[in-house]
Amino acid sequence: MTGAFDDLLAANETYASTFSNAELTGRAARGLAVVTCMDSRIDPLGLLGLGAGDAKILRNAGARVTDDVLRTLVLAVYLLGVDRVLVMPHTDCRMSKSTDEQVHELIAAEHGIDTRSLEFQTVRDQEATLLHDVTRIMTSPFLPRDLTVGGAVYDVHTGRLRLVDTPRP
Repeated sequence: MTGAFDDLLAANETYASTFSNAELTGRAARGLAVVTCMDSRIDPLGLLGLGAGDAKILRNAGARVTDDVLRTLVLAVYLLGVDRVLVMPHTDCRMSKSTDEQVHELIAAEHGIDTRSLEFQTVRDQEATLLHDVTRIMTSPFLPRDLTVGGAVYDVHTGRLRLVDTPRP
């Protein structure tokens, strides 16, 4: 592993030499949590006009509201100042181009690994999945009923965000 992260350590030295965020507290200064995909084309702070300390960013494959995302949102709401949540999947997502079974088969065929014990939570219908995930947050018994929750799809080709109507259950 020696040398594998040298580029990152060098970049960190440059970053640390002008670091100016020591006063940030860990609370979400803008009261926002964003659930988005791990896709490296997404810059959640930049595309929403936010800076360091403004929001909690939760990322996973497909921007899915998993049990771990719910656990993290409970902590963010009750301990870290979050009072609104935006669920933000994106266009051209790899998770919307295959079924779980196809992903299992691909990994087995190309890498010889049996991943069938994992749920990848692929996305057949992005908008329906977004509504499902927003509803999962809104109906969680662990989160406040008046928590503001919304959904939007980020277009990786234009940089634009499209709000999706997410009625309260």
